[in-house]
Amino acid sequence: MSEIASSLGDAPSIDSKSGSDAVRIAEVKAWLTSQFEAVGKEVPEFEYNSRSVAYLYNLATISQAKTQAANIVASDFRQKAAEYRSQAARMREILEASGLAQESLASNIVASAQALANVANLLNIRDTELSSFLIAMGDISLRKTSVEEKRAKVQKDSKILLEYTRKALSRLSYLKRTLAQLEDDVPPCEAQIENWKTNLAVMASKERQYTQQYANYKTALGRVGYTPEISHGVLVEMAEHRKELEKKTKPILETLRSYQDLPPDKALAALAIEDKKRQFAAAEKPKAAAIPPATSPTEVAVMPIPFTPIYIAKEMRLVGVFEFGREEDDVKVHRKIKAHPSPTINCVYMTFTKHPGRLLAC
Repeated sequence: MSEIASSLGDAPSIDSKSGSDAVRIAEVKAWLTSQFEAVGKEVPEFEYNSRSVAYLYNLATISQAKTQAANIVASDFRQKAAEYRSQAARMREILEASGLAQESLASNIVASAQALANVANLLNIRDTELSSFLIAMGDISLRKTSVEEKRAKVQKDSKILLEYTRKALSRLSYLKRTLAQLEDDVPPCEAQIENWKTNLAVMASKERQYTQQYANYKTALGRVGYTPEISHGVLVEMAEHRKELEKKTKPILETLRSYQDLPPDKALAALAIEDKKRQFAAAEKPKAAAIPPATSPTEVAVMPIPFTPIYIAKEMRLVGVFEFGREEDDVKVHRKIKAHPSPTINCVYMTFTKHPGRLLAC
């Protein structure tokens, strides 16, 4: 059938090499008539065009070639059969002459001879000699070994293919599970992507804002004379130096605060006041001798003279310097002039707002 198909496929080339269409049609009609008459049927009517005639002509040519070959093979087989029949008749005559005819043999011998003949036919040998049987058996053994080798190879290949198939099925199931999981993860991922897009837009806006602020800060630093030498490391060193200074001054400040919290010593304050009185009296003696008094001894002249510093004894430290008629943080000065034995001494009462009590200062 493959040869017929290949010949049918080559119809145009045969068409170009054959004779005229009329000769081909006549040959095709003759061939169709012979074929249908052989089976006892009439030739059906159909249109004889160039394409159908070309295919039928090719088919007829192939059929005639096959028929001729089959006839040759059949005649050969008939000739061989005739030879085998004549040889069988001669051998039968020889056996009958020697008294070994089939009718004179026992049934078991006939059965064995028949089995031996069947084995010879099966082994495709022409005689029943031992050497022929041995050669045929050796050939069968070689064929068996070859078949076993091929079978082992096929089994090995089948095992490998089976293992590959199992792995492929396992990977297919894994991929299916992964695909299902990914399909389930698609909605959350899409929501997260949208969130990231929103955050990205916000971050882009912030980036532009920070870039503008950086440019503004850089311009401002340029205006104030910032140099790269004023770096973060330098500022850190200055901060550490400041911390060291604070650490050193902290004990001194604590000592000063402890001094401020001490109560005043009245005895030392009185001594300091008396000392200032003597110094002031010594300074006023020349003025009293040169300028006559303009007021009565019972009145005190109010003069805009600077008030001397007052030292209040708190462990002999200066509390404050007070001027006449001025209010400080802790002291309120009263403008009351009191009579004093010395007409040139200005005496005021100072009331401590934070430390109750009064002190007469002259």
